[in-house]
Amino acid sequence: MHEAETVGLPYDVDEDRPTAKYAHKEANRLTKIGPHAAAAIRLLILTGARLREILGLKWEYVDLERGLLLLPDSKTGKKAIVLNAPARDILAKLPRLWAYAIAGQSADKPRADLNRPWRAIVKRAGLEGLRIHDLRHTHASIGAGLGLGLPIIGKLPGHTNAATTQKYAHLDTDPLRRASDHIGERVAAAMRLKTTQRKSAQVVPLKDVS
Repeated sequence: MHEAETVGLPYDVDEDRPTAKYAHKEANRLTKIGPHAAAAIRLLILTGARLREILGLKWEYVDLERGLLLLPDSKTGKKAIVLNAPARDILAKLPRLWAYAIAGQSADKPRADLNRPWRAIVKRAGLEGLRIHDLRHTHASIGAGLGLGLPIIGKLPGHTNAATTQKYAHLDTDPLRRASDHIGERVAAAMRLKTTQRKSAQVVPLKDVS
């Protein structure tokens, strides 16, 4: 991911095509991915959200102050997704071009897919065959590896109860938020992401001095 954003990833040219003679020399065949495509891929693994939920994410659904994605119409209906610190940081730094957070070619339409950047990244990483939907499973697998309970892991990609959503919005000690932060820290370390968003405050019990 870092290489794709900075140096660029190598690409192949079909030498049998008539236009191949106009292609760059092999040493210069590098292509970069834009910040919005990179952000989308990172958000998928950091939140466990579905591809359509991230590509169709409008800025009006993003509540950075409370650390939530408030989705009005997902595959399972209205729901909220908890944002961990790395995910919040990515959204805070992302250029706001149009209504959709992951800007595409049109101001009034969401980006259609991530096929080209995803294929380039998995090929470079030697992980060909890995599906973009597998990022959702990876998110859950990391949570399981950290010893988080299955009920918590199952709720992390979004909860649909409005009352529950409000509770999660303001309780930093909520188990879902803490679980999301644990997964986010592990993913961010693997991706070498530097997080600047404020982490949830640590609650320390006071000693009884009575």
